[in-house]
Amino acid sequence: MYRKLLVPLNGSHFAEHALPLARSIVRRCRATLELVMVVHPVAEAYVEGVFFAAAELEDEARARRLAYLENVKTQLGGGLSVRCCILEGDVVGALCAHAASEGVDLVVMATHARGPLGRFWLGSTTDEMVRRAPMPILLVRPEEEQVDLTLESVPTRVILPLDGTELAEHIIEPAVELAELMPGVEFTLVRVIQPVVPLDGVPDLPVADQEAHALLLRVRNMQDQLRQEGEEYLEGVAERLRFRGLSVHTRVAIDENPAVAILREANAVGAGLIALETHARRGLARLMLGSVTDKVVRGAHVPVLVQHPVHA
Repeated sequence: MYRKLLVPLNGSHFAEHALPLARSIVRRCRATLELVMVVHPVAEAYVEGVFFAAAELEDEARARRLAYLENVKTQLGGGLSVRCCILEGDVVGALCAHAASEGVDLVVMATHARGPLGRFWLGSTTDEMVRRAPMPILLVRPEEEQVDLTLESVPTRVILPLDGTELAEHIIEPAVELAELMPGVEFTLVRVIQPVVPLDGVPDLPVADQEAHALLLRVRNMQDQLRQEGEEYLEGVAERLRFRGLSVHTRVAIDENPAVAILREANAVGAGLIALETHARRGLARLMLGSVTDKVVRGAHVPVLVQHPVHA
């Protein structure tokens, strides 16, 4: 059960788009919500003949940010346990250290916006948070307009991509824990299989060309076998979840681009959430950039729950 959630804010309405979903989760599990801003250390300044000490500037900056957080807290409405906190130092380092020390179970934060601000967060703060935070992170894509902080955000369908590895299954528990707060949620487990041959197919061959037909038949049998193995794997995972009373469907997709297939399946079922484990292959810390996770986050129009391997 989630006991404490953290939402990093920076004073922009883009970052505030994480708040409705965080509010829904906190309200449903009666957790504590922490609204956090990070203040960079301020150097001393000499402006128009007036000397400003660093301490004075930092106190002023802290007061402005705290007032902003208190205003957001008020807009979220009553009945919630909300704390406002100002941190100092490097943004990602301060957030990760605070989240770990305070026992935060889930970080909810905005990713990127459309248009010229498309890399507002993703590629910097969000990317580093996913690399370094020891807890799951729920990424919300912001819109251009100002957010309605009283909006009730409740995903009813969850896409859970699995690649057949134990590592990918680590995201199951955080996803189930989140879904159990939303009665009636349906899971779709997705396994994306690379095609044995390019998807543009093989041209028709003359009937007399027995060797070519035999080779084509072998390729098709290999593809069918991979699909069957994928279906059996997903059904095994699905049965474990159904035993826990969850509604679970399975889907095997054949595609050269796993991220495209995941997004397509999410759109097909009207998913309100995608949950996937990031992969640190061969000890590399390149968890998002250029990976399937990165492409899914960039292309998704729904929240994405991500978690990286603790041992990575």
